[in-house]
Amino acid sequence: MNLQLLRNATQVLRVNGKNILIDPMFAPKYFYPPFERTGTEVRIPTVDLPITEQELELLIPTIDAVLLTHIHPDHWDQFAKELLPKDITLFCQPADIAAVIQDGFSRVQAIEEELIWNGIQINRTGGQHGVGEIGKMMGVVSGYVIRYEQEMVYIAGDTIWCEEVRSALDLYQPERIVLNGGAARFVVGEPIVMDTSDILKVAAYMPASKIYVVHLEAVSHASESRDFIRTALAEEDLSERCFVPEDGRFLF
Repeated sequence: MNLQLLRNATQVLRVNGKNILIDPMFAPKYFYPPFERTGTEVRIPTVDLPITEQELELLIPTIDAVLLTHIHPDHWDQFAKELLPKDITLFCQPADIAAVIQDGFSRVQAIEEELIWNGIQINRTGGQHGVGEIGKMMGVVSGYVIRYEQEMVYIAGDTIWCEEVRSALDLYQPERIVLNGGAARFVVGEPIVMDTSDILKVAAYMPASKIYVVHLEAVSHASESRDFIRTALAEEDLSERCFVPEDGRFLF
């Protein structure tokens, strides 16, 4: 099992000879306008993919399945919808299945709780994409615990530290945890994904786990940079097991 970060939350998990594409956003730099009510005029994504257009064209035929935590446009964008084959195997949360089918995809399967595909076990977990009215506005989001033989990774998705995340950690005890950081937020309200304090809470709660922070420096409403998070982790002596990878790098 190994996992490569492309950009934002877009990752490729290679497990049991299969390539699973997670939360694809394939648009070039500055293609989309900023999200509304974020107080910024910087278009997104704010960086290009770490691979060329030709390399992306070569990658897509190697993908065996797509896994969506939710369908906000920085996780499931128009370029991905157009570039991916419409008959590709696609897994999503139940709340999104109708929309993904409407996008033209024919082999869509919702993961209610657990699914086994080619010997790979995928369990869906909950989360909170913010609090209060903003959290309600952001809608349902999911994470996934992916296991094959003795290896496991928990992809937490777009969530803050909350009871759903705590429950997933208690239940699965994952040795590898991928968190969406950056403290993205609107003009009003609290962060809608993990800020550094949330990341430190996960690290304290799971002292034996390795943690990888992604979802950074690609959307303009994020308020914490890679350097900011790395500094906070170093101050807590966590740099040996908590990592903030650059785009294009293999997490493990």
